[in-house]
Amino acid sequence: MSFTSEVKNEVSKLETLDIENVTELSALLRNSSTLEEDNMKITTENASVARRIFHLLKKNYKVTCKITVRRGYNFNKNYLYILETKKNTSSIVNDLCLKDTLPKSYLYDDESLKRAYIRGVFLSCGSINDPKKSRYHLEFLVDTKEYASFLQRLFNDFDLNSKVLMRDSKYMLYLKEAEKIGDFLRMIGATSSLFYYEDIRIYRDHKNMTNRLNNCEQANVDKMIETATKQVMDIEFLEEMDAFPLMDDKLKEAAIYRKKYPEASLLELSEIISVETGTLLTKSGLYHRMNKIKQLANKYREKKNQ
Repeated sequence: MSFTSEVKNEVSKLETLDIENVTELSALLRNSSTLEEDNMKITTENASVARRIFHLLKKNYKVTCKITVRRGYNFNKNYLYILETKKNTSSIVNDLCLKDTLPKSYLYDDESLKRAYIRGVFLSCGSINDPKKSRYHLEFLVDTKEYASFLQRLFNDFDLNSKVLMRDSKYMLYLKEAEKIGDFLRMIGATSSLFYYEDIRIYRDHKNMTNRLNNCEQANVDKMIETATKQVMDIEFLEEMDAFPLMDDKLKEAAIYRKKYPEASLLELSEIISVETGTLLTKSGLYHRMNKIKQLANKYREKKNQ
């Protein structure tokens, strides 16, 4: 079972208020029904959603739908659940604004009704990626740009930062931010799905952070080795140019220990020198000595190239 189906199954079993049910039903039928005169046909691929629509219509409009189950066409081999009714169709259409371009404001005029409408939109045309298997992505495919813009405003009332783009002949409203998708699941009441989602998100974030730290550590090691190699090359060059005797004792000491411990970091090398000589040498002090050796080597290279 897909993660989308699991979320829809959970949300379809929520106990909600009658006034919220009407709003949710408006969104459900707006995105999953077709009207032919007095006949209303509602199609969904999710059995739990079909049961919820059946229950809401029966409870709020005393309508019992005829249910048909069949296989999808072409590449879609999922079962399709088709609910049909001819009873009270005009009343349902008028109450739920199904023929209007956008729903009337009384259907979403407070926060709880907005949540109910968004819940209905998800049940009818929403899809969410399993965070364990792919990137974070939540989308809704709707038929008109005007309706997509309306949903975007509704979603962004909850600071979900949704975006809209055209896909083929339809419009896709989508969220890609992991935190916002978690907020969405919390908002529609998908508590169990939210716990699963957040567990995976925390694990992935921790794994990504560990990888970044490992990469950073490796980069530091590579940089340290490169620096130490260049220092050894400078020292060997000075030896070749017979410049080694011209260095003072501190520089000679630094050069001798660098050649003796070519893979040590500056901090490690300063601690080794401090222990073996009995004289405290800080990392900063050793850096200045190595910098003087580098400058001296560069001067001899310039003279050599003249």
